[in-house]
Amino acid sequence: MIPYQLVWLIFLLPVGSFIIVSLFFRPFLNHKPRLGGYVTIAAISGSLILSIWALMSVMAAPHHELAIPPITWAVVDGGFTIQLGLILDSLTAVMLIVVTLVSLMVQIYSQGYMDGDPGYHRYFAFMSLFTASMLGVVLASNLLFVYVFWELVGLCSYLLIGFWFHKPAAANAAKKAFIVTRIGDFGFLAAILALYFNTGTFDIAELHSLAVAGVLAGTTLTWAAIGIFAGAVGKSGQFPLHVWLPDAMEGPTPVSALIHAATMVAAGVFLVARTFPLFAHSVEALTTVAIIGGFTAIFAASMGLVMNDIKRVLAYSTISQLGYMMLGLGTGGVAIGIFHLFNHAFFKALLFLGAGSVNHATGTFDMRQMGGLRKVMPWTYATFVIAALSIAGIWPLSGFWSKDEILISSLASQPALFTLAMITVFMTAFYMFRVVFLTFGGEYRGDGHPHESSSVMVTPMVVLAVLAVVSGLWNVTGQFGAFMGHGEVHGFAYGFFGILTQPLPWISLILAGMGILLAYAIYSAKWLSAEQIGRLFAPLYTLFSRKYWFDELYENIMVGRVLNGGLFAGLHLFDSNVVDGAVNGVADTTIAGGRAIRRAETGQLQLYGIAIGVGVLVIMLSLYFFG
Repeated sequence: MIPYQLVWLIFLLPVGSFIIVSLFFRPFLNHKPRLGGYVTIAAISGSLILSIWALMSVMAAPHHELAIPPITWAVVDGGFTIQLGLILDSLTAVMLIVVTLVSLMVQIYSQGYMDGDPGYHRYFAFMSLFTASMLGVVLASNLLFVYVFWELVGLCSYLLIGFWFHKPAAANAAKKAFIVTRIGDFGFLAAILALYFNTGTFDIAELHSLAVAGVLAGTTLTWAAIGIFAGAVGKSGQFPLHVWLPDAMEGPTPVSALIHAATMVAAGVFLVARTFPLFAHSVEALTTVAIIGGFTAIFAASMGLVMNDIKRVLAYSTISQLGYMMLGLGTGGVAIGIFHLFNHAFFKALLFLGAGSVNHATGTFDMRQMGGLRKVMPWTYATFVIAALSIAGIWPLSGFWSKDEILISSLASQPALFTLAMITVFMTAFYMFRVVFLTFGGEYRGDGHPHESSSVMVTPMVVLAVLAVVSGLWNVTGQFGAFMGHGEVHGFAYGFFGILTQPLPWISLILAGMGILLAYAIYSAKWLSAEQIGRLFAPLYTLFSRKYWFDELYENIMVGRVLNGGLFAGLHLFDSNVVDGAVNGVADTTIAGGRAIRRAETGQLQLYGIAIGVGVLVIMLSLYFFG
């Protein structure tokens, strides 16, 4: 069993890395940039080793949970105590592996990708803090500290999306992400306060017990759960707070990989899973999760069909896959949603690192300027295809096992959402292999001489490719669901080949195969013309390419009217009339007082004597009557 003291180190090691790199290396050893990367990699490697130890300990523990004594953080007048505690259960253990493993691969990859960047130390300092913040969200045992780390995750995303702040697009994307996610965070904060005022506790385990016992129920429970879900919608880029996520591609590609695979967007899904007993005892809240997730899955996939920027295709793919996870949580439960998060982390990180490798070789993310790269980038090509097959849900890769778990759970509880999910299967396979054929097939259409990336970038991609193949095998016979311990019924616990005796997997495989075939027909074999299809479906193409005009709505309504015309205008008026008025009033009063005093200085001694006499008389009378 892992000593509980070492569990704290999982979080504290990246914190230490952030402090060392930002306070010592950056100011004093900036001429040796690689040191920052080495310290970050060493710290996260330590966290990964401890996370593996923690996972093994949890698997061997009764009820798959280890007790960790809390630390008293603050004692408020009246006896109220705020404790800083950690949760180490099956959900935590799985998420620790996801965060630390993906983060480690990204940091190793970053050594090559960020080589020569003047902000090298700053980059690794921010990445250390980003990883530490996500680990804090995963480990925290009460909602108050979950919220603290939740906001730190948002702050780090702002810093990393806007890492190249000299680029207006990056600065604007960072601000957009920060503002949009704050909308959801307001709902999360309101839910935390509502739960505390109704229960008197922030402790997650106590809140779960109150929900199970029926003490926390009714309207209070429903609205609290929906408030928590609002926070998840913001962080996980679910409709309608999805607009920030595609623009977040302005940050360095390894940042995109970490955000989309293991940190920020995964935080929303994790939050719903962590507080799932609250949702499980509110039909309305759980249905809301399923509907938003199912709609977001197909909504985002439709925009991924037409994007030409490889990172934006992957961004919409992330939004869609997160919708799948929410659908899984809303219809099947914790194990199903988290299992897809677990598998998705590896193949999505691999897809982004592959996109970064391509950009490193070609200098562009525009797929129209690529082509033929399979010949000169064989490792990038092979690993990218594995990830594309996995996200398309092709047997026996990891995405197949978790995607089909979601499909069968949605079929049982929400047939309409199941239909949307099946359509999304086809769309996902099509747009992912559109990327494959445009990027790696045909002949090179760009300038220069692309080449394979260095071994420091290729090695993490190979590791992630292996994981994208094997990670799904954890639940071939339902082991993952049993480990999560939520008593969920898993439809596909039939074994490696037994799964193929069921009809639904074959339907999903046929749909995915049709999507791949259509992409091949259009973008590789050229049997069909993409231009003619675009003209044939011109209204839909315009709708998808303009992203349903959500960016315009965001700029005109959210930024133009709500923020600039409403909140910021109100703050300006308050600042001008109240704050400036108070300051100017004090100044004017001081000036007027000075002028009055100046008039009293006449130089006539008799007047000064009278004034002193009056003052003494007033003092004596005051003492007589009031003393």
